[in-house]
Amino acid sequence: MRHLVCLSFDFDAMSGFVARGMTTPTPISRGEFGAVGVARLLSLLAAHSIHASWFIPGVVIGTYPQLCEAIAAGGHEIGHHGWTHVPPAALSRDEEEAGLVRANEAIERLTGKRARGYRSPAWDLSPHTVELLLRHGFDYESSMMGHDYLPYFARRGDVIPADEPMRFGTPTRLLEMPVSWTLDDYPHFEFVRTKNVLQQGLMNANGVLANWIDDFLYMKKTMDWGVLTYTCHPLVIGRGHRMMMLERLLDRLESEGAHFVTMEAAAKEFVARQAD
Repeated sequence: MRHLVCLSFDFDAMSGFVARGMTTPTPISRGEFGAVGVARLLSLLAAHSIHASWFIPGVVIGTYPQLCEAIAAGGHEIGHHGWTHVPPAALSRDEEEAGLVRANEAIERLTGKRARGYRSPAWDLSPHTVELLLRHGFDYESSMMGHDYLPYFARRGDVIPADEPMRFGTPTRLLEMPVSWTLDDYPHFEFVRTKNVLQQGLMNANGVLANWIDDFLYMKKTMDWGVLTYTCHPLVIGRGHRMMMLERLLDRLESEGAHFVTMEAAAKEFVARQAD
């Protein structure tokens, strides 16, 4: 029995607001709070001796180089999260590839190596993303939701007619490390109002905590081996009552025997198990 937990943090800072055209002082200041959250999260992770996976857009590495250096110095994985926070589905193939290359160059300057894992901004892949990730040597991707506790190999070539059964494409060597909006702090907590959208957020942290614990407990109850990925954003989880929630989550999962690993390590472990 082995149950893995991956803590992942999308350090978007203000890039998510900029991608939505929200560049007035208040949304920018909301992004700035992410820097406060990073410092708090690094302290908490160090106290629990946990190495996490951080997905950081290239523009944020350039905006906060010292903070990103501190993340890498803490032994955490640095994953690819685009050059900007514009989703690949909103880019041309050439724009998407250029962003992949540019951000990987920034990650290599920061860590001395290119990212092994990729997570798309807003979890919205393009028809070209899997092909491009394979072309540029990525080992895993983490934006899809086809399972909750088991990685699987991403497909390419799906045919999705509007009025006929879907035809699945061919699995590739690119490993999918699945995620879920239910295990993401942003939709639960963040209030966003635009001309066309109102995201209410602002949920009670104790209710979210109960859900997050139960997802781990169900994995423990039903799986001999599994991996559960939580996705948090420093500008969201970094608020005081949510940090208290995160600390209670870590304490409970530790008491339940969770093994905390980076997503890169979990991906390698899954592939090794497949080869046995």
